[in-house]
Amino acid sequence: MPSMSSAYEQLLDATIRHLENLHGQGKRHVAVTPETLRALSLPSKSGGSTSPVAVSPPPAPASSRVMRPASLAPAPMPPIRPPAPIGFASPALEPIRSSDAAKAAAFAELRTRALACVKCPNLVSARKSVVFGVGNIDSPLMFVGEAPGADEDLQGEPFVGKAGQLLTKIIETMGLKRGDVYIGNILKCRPDTPGQAAGNRKPTPEEMTTCIPYLHEQIDLIKPKVLVALGATAVEGLLGKTIGITKLRGNWREYRGIPLMPTYHPAYLLRNQALSEKRRVWEDMLQVMEKLGLPISERQQTYFLGK
Repeated sequence: MPSMSSAYEQLLDATIRHLENLHGQGKRHVAVTPETLRALSLPSKSGGSTSPVAVSPPPAPASSRVMRPASLAPAPMPPIRPPAPIGFASPALEPIRSSDAAKAAAFAELRTRALACVKCPNLVSARKSVVFGVGNIDSPLMFVGEAPGADEDLQGEPFVGKAGQLLTKIIETMGLKRGDVYIGNILKCRPDTPGQAAGNRKPTPEEMTTCIPYLHEQIDLIKPKVLVALGATAVEGLLGKTIGITKLRGNWREYRGIPLMPTYHPAYLLRNQALSEKRRVWEDMLQVMEKLGLPISERQQTYFLGK
């Protein structure tokens, strides 16, 4: 069918040129509209089989091939990712690894459902990513924050901004690596801020109630030995406590049968650089280390103590 082959080649050539142009502009994602996705899911109208068939046009004769000068050859194209669920751009997702294959499969299925969630229309319309969580699903230690900020929304990973960098330092000071623990949030989407160019807002109780079942499933699958709630909003989302993080921090609680340590959010330590406040958070982490049976050196014992 010469006409079919010619049309296919023209469409393919135009598509490649378009993608090369986007790549040259620095773009890394291709928007896919709901209408396009629905159209792709419809059976073929050609009357033939509805199964997709890979069409490979025959190679052109050697005499008809056009050789491009090396200087004009386009830069190598990055691999094109599958379209993300409607409403946000998908970050590169690390494979979920676990010593328990069934657990890893269940966690992957949970992540798939969370990434496609559209339960909060205001958050769906404003988000760039669903920030599911990151880390070792076999870890005995899990940190829980409140909600993604702008950096997290952009990258699709929790705690990657300045507060996240400080959290990573805290984890490393405990003698662990960021990849040794699991980090999640009460809310998987960044709270929308209509009319604001920057800044964050606290999640509403309704938003937290809607989203927290995903966190419950994460906790139930990971089965950590210790939970750490970072900040007042995380504590409120987990325990419903509104009496203030100052009174709650440093005192063990229990959540879903797991010891829970409330402590200050790393963002608070960025605003308040006093050694006394850093020491309070570190004392909370020392309690966590002791609960987990981690070794505590003399140097770790004396961090942030005034001389």
